[in-house]
Amino acid sequence: MLHYVLRRTVTTAVTLVLVGIAVFLLMRMIPGDPASLMLGESATDEQLQILRSRWGLDQSLPVQFGYWSTSVLSGDLGISTRTGQVVLPLILDRFAVTAAIVFLAVFIAVAVAVPAGMVAAWRQNSVVDFVAVSMATLLLSIPSFWLGLIMLLIFGLKLGWVPVLGFVGFDQDFFRAASFIILPVATLALIEIGVLIRMVRSSTIEVLRMEYITHARAKGIPEWKVLLRHAFPNAFAPTLTLIGLMLGNLLGGIAVLETVFTLPGVGRLLVESIFARDYPVVQGCLLFTAAVFVLINLIVDLLYPVFDPRVTVE
Repeated sequence: MLHYVLRRTVTTAVTLVLVGIAVFLLMRMIPGDPASLMLGESATDEQLQILRSRWGLDQSLPVQFGYWSTSVLSGDLGISTRTGQVVLPLILDRFAVTAAIVFLAVFIAVAVAVPAGMVAAWRQNSVVDFVAVSMATLLLSIPSFWLGLIMLLIFGLKLGWVPVLGFVGFDQDFFRAASFIILPVATLALIEIGVLIRMVRSSTIEVLRMEYITHARAKGIPEWKVLLRHAFPNAFAPTLTLIGLMLGNLLGGIAVLETVFTLPGVGRLLVESIFARDYPVVQGCLLFTAAVFVLINLIVDLLYPVFDPRVTVE
């Protein structure tokens, strides 16, 4: 087990280094002079030279990468050229909103989809299975932004149950803040429920055909114990991998929903910074979301042996 943990940790560290190099090079591949892009066409030569010197843009690429990587390791992602704020605290503040929505949505999706998928597999080709598969297919077919707009129209404008614009932080008013994230959470949860039901159902069907399941049933073990104690751990292992990928993708890619619901999340911050040519924030957001994605997958890898002990043996 220790060897498995060390191997996964080393792999993650190497991946993070490669991600850092990729983000650095991508930002340097943007056409034009970064200083001119950040300061605009009205900037003087003196202002351009000061900015190039401050960010090390007048140095060679290896020297620039050395300065940048040293700053990143010390937690310094730079200063926003648009607002003058330090980038890392700005990202963390916005990420708190994104994380609250994503983790709540995925938790609800897992709580609903795992039992539904297992019951559908247990009752394969029955009415229950048909309804579950049909609902999953329907939810998978709906674009998240369209579903968000429909929910805003119905529950926000028509019924007036929730606010449709703005946001209040949880530290200011917890219940009012919760009212702003109900619809985004519900939208994401419904979409991911469709994905998870299909995954859990297919995994459970495969597991229920195994010989050890037949043996457990032959011993007279109640069906609910067969499902929970024998089928669930092995059927959930592939689903755990999907949940990890889902979390990483959502944490870095819900900019559309954050724009629809006017939420100050990290995805919307990235989009706004791209339009404003605020490259320190863009670079910081890309690096931060990529690092979160890699770390979440590390956690999933470390949890995998809990559900599938064969991983450590192999």
